[in-house]
Amino acid sequence: MEHILVVEDEPRLRDIIRDYFCAHGLDCDLARNGSETLDLLRDHDYDAILLDILMPNLDGFGVCRAVREKSAVPILFLTALGGEEDMLRGYELGCDDYVTKPFSLAVLLAKTRALIRRSRGAGQEGALTCGAISLNLHSRLCTADGQEVKLSPREFDLLLCLMRNRGQVLTRAQLLDKVWGLDFEGDDRAVDVRVRSLRAALGKAGGQIKTVFKAGYRLEEGQT
Repeated sequence: MEHILVVEDEPRLRDIIRDYFCAHGLDCDLARNGSETLDLLRDHDYDAILLDILMPNLDGFGVCRAVREKSAVPILFLTALGGEEDMLRGYELGCDDYVTKPFSLAVLLAKTRALIRRSRGAGQEGALTCGAISLNLHSRLCTADGQEVKLSPREFDLLLCLMRNRGQVLTRAQLLDKVWGLDFEGDDRAVDVRVRSLRAALGKAGGQIKTVFKAGYRLEEGQT
């Protein structure tokens, strides 16, 4: 059974999400604010976190930043902030998806399950290598130049997509479709933000991800 942490400061919405998810076979813990969230994360492992942004004291952005320092657990923001700048800020901090309030509980459940599937998915290859970058698809471990690289679930999936299509140019629209899914609510700037963070995480090996002007991105064996 999937174990979900629901972080929402509005009691009624928090309970509604819990009851709906539990009715569909998921186990839910609840947190009212950022400090409760971090306390729970010290003692429990979760398959996904549904994280409200607008909370007193430590907001969702601050929680996301703290979680990403230690964990790659999928994070889905629940937010009334639908502006592009807020969404891009969330992606830069390492969130995996957004649902804008008011939202459909069915859509929220579908997005949550999709994130969990992607974070667990291993494929059949077992391992992939391209130049200095290697991915273990069973443990979802990435190494670059022999060093372990900490990636968020979305960064791992993006790199996996590029590796499976090495040498080919993938447009932003193709990457959104393959990595984010057809139900993604943002635009293709999310791809640029996540490629930038992926390159930074990979260090020198990030040079293998090439920008193809007015086309998209391509992964190559070499870094130059």
